[in-house]
Amino acid sequence: MARQDYLFTSESVSEGHPDKVCDRISDAIVDKYITTDPFARVACETLVTTNRVVVAGEVRSAKPIEQSEIEATIREAIRQIGYEQDGFHWETASVEIYLHEQSRDIAQGVDARDNKDEGAGDQGLMFGYACRETDALMPAPIHFSHQILLSLAEARHSGSVPSLLPDSKSQVTLEYVDGKPVRAAAVVVSHQHVEAASQDDVRDIVRPHVLNVLPDGWMCDEANFYVNPTGRFVIGGPDGDTGLTGRKIIVDTYGGAAPHGGGAFSGKDPTKVDRSAAYAARYLAKNVVAAELAERCTIQLAYAIGVADPLSVYVDTHETGRVSEAELESALRDVMDLRPRGIREHLELNKPVFARTAAYGHFGRAPDADGGFSWERIDAVDALRAKLG
Repeated sequence: MARQDYLFTSESVSEGHPDKVCDRISDAIVDKYITTDPFARVACETLVTTNRVVVAGEVRSAKPIEQSEIEATIREAIRQIGYEQDGFHWETASVEIYLHEQSRDIAQGVDARDNKDEGAGDQGLMFGYACRETDALMPAPIHFSHQILLSLAEARHSGSVPSLLPDSKSQVTLEYVDGKPVRAAAVVVSHQHVEAASQDDVRDIVRPHVLNVLPDGWMCDEANFYVNPTGRFVIGGPDGDTGLTGRKIIVDTYGGAAPHGGGAFSGKDPTKVDRSAAYAARYLAKNVVAAELAERCTIQLAYAIGVADPLSVYVDTHETGRVSEAELESALRDVMDLRPRGIREHLELNKPVFARTAAYGHFGRAPDADGGFSWERIDAVDALRAKLG
């Protein structure tokens, strides 16, 4: 029997967090290549520190992109985040680019040829998850953590809170009773600010955003509402801490409420199953829950490099399923082609839609009209119900 009464915590980090700056740059480069060639291959990592950006990785494209264009893409990503500080500025930062051709050994395993379908870009295991804790079918702690920072970011970008700067983090601890979240036991927000703003000033700015995000009556007491607990957060972003692509994999997914296979998403084109199969697993889990076949659903997919078909499809409905897991595993393979090509085509991933995923979570977002967040659609509900009666 699963534990029913407990506290659970998840965190989020904003687009201005050093690691998220790197994710944004890496995904902006993916979008740049896919705009030029929808079938481009990109594996791109970014490092940032005080007024310096270093990008390295492997690419392959039908149309080469000049280094000056890549640099312009990097600077524009930083500008959009909002960094115009002495320690990190989109105009003055040193930019180093080390992108080279994709390995032929990897390419031969991934490319379709003769009678061989496109293979997975690497081995690995990926998880998808959905539950009924929020309308987005996401775990509540990570969902609210994201929404708090997203609300503050929108206010910062609008110019209505000029004392806030780009770097921030949130953390929400929820109390669960009978397995369901009922209130916030603690909320933590650390937000970079201008020199003139006091801790109380920042607290007053942050409070209404938390209140607007949490359901009515869920706010924790003042003693457990922590804003900039150290008292000061002026030096931030890459000037305060080095950032790297792919270091916030739990923030990107389910906040620790579900398993993670270990592979990061950002900087990777959709032939990399670390990314595309994780999106497919979320898509299927969300549709299972939306179809009312389970209250909670975890899906694991596993792949071998160069092999098209998944090695395994595993479903766990956590004793909430209305059909057996074995039936679901069979139905999911019928509803969606889980080979890399099938995932890309079903979710329409050969589009420049990845930079927008770099902050505030890859999951629980509304699908965009241009194909962004396509894995959040619930358009497989009827197919699943038909398969499973």
